[in-house]
Amino acid sequence: MTYNELTRRYFENAQSAGTATGEDWSRGEAGSRSEGTWVQFDVQVRTENGGSILGVRFLAFGCPHVIAVSQWVAQHAIGLAAASRLPESVPALRARFEIPVEKLGRILVVEDAWVAALRKVEAP
Repeated sequence: MTYNELTRRYFENAQSAGTATGEDWSRGEAGSRSEGTWVQFDVQVRTENGGSILGVRFLAFGCPHVIAVSQWVAQHAIGLAAASRLPESVPALRARFEIPVEKLGRILVVEDAWVAALRKVEAP
């Protein structure tokens, strides 16, 4: 498989990889390692002033696209309102990272993990 430059860059520099815990961190996961794709997000949310995202960490098991998209989401969500949607839609991410249609389900796992993490955040 050939990966575009953006995918290679975010895959090779997954600086947000890891975990975080604490009172202001929320965790969500989706997928299954046995099925080839699993993602977990830890999201730190400021509960005052509308609930903005302060930090994101992730763990991912999957292809380079899954890891690259997870890193991109972690980086681009900082400062946004804590909403249970990705910073960019799945079709837009698929286009941005030039992900083949047969891998769409893997990016939906990323989205499911994101939604699960933010679903646990209490509304301010």
